[in-house]
Amino acid sequence: PTESGFTTDVLALYDWAKARSGNSSIFFWGHSLGTGIATNVARKLQEERGVQVDAVILESSYTNIRDAAAHIPLTKPYRWFPGFSYLILDSMALGNMFFRNDENVKVLACPLLILHAEDDTVLPVQLGEKLFEIARSSYKDKTKVKFIIFPKKLGLGHDYISSNPELPALVKDFLNIK
Repeated sequence: PTESGFTTDVLALYDWAKARSGNSSIFFWGHSLGTGIATNVARKLQEERGVQVDAVILESSYTNIRDAAAHIPLTKPYRWFPGFSYLILDSMALGNMFFRNDENVKVLACPLLILHAEDDTVLPVQLGEKLFEIARSSYKDKTKVKFIIFPKKLGLGHDYISSNPELPALVKDFLNIK
């Protein structure tokens, strides 16, 4: 799997879904690593085809894969070792995998909803906050960008935002779906 391969696969899936959906809306929803894929494909559609997806929803997101790798708990004990930056943080770049949410959201114009849990121990909420700030400062229409933080007391962590019973209403409200 490569960043380019993921992007190509999702573009094919988008084309397949679009051909069968009529005038139905198509949203990209990415979770964790998938947020980088979602923004890559949305950007590629916008820049190369002049197509804007109906919305992008990012759950447990990050700015770029290097920042994500620098913050995941698994790397904490190794951060002070010589060569950590090269061996760990740069290894994805050596494989042409960047997943630049931070660069992609600067270009997007579709509605963008960023969801993060305060108790996410894989990707800290600060990465989602930083991505939101980048998007908000880049979007001309600031109402198209929203950040929802789920409180720690809900215990949603990295993987369970989608199980929150309030989520469908929050998404529908953001997208103005009745």
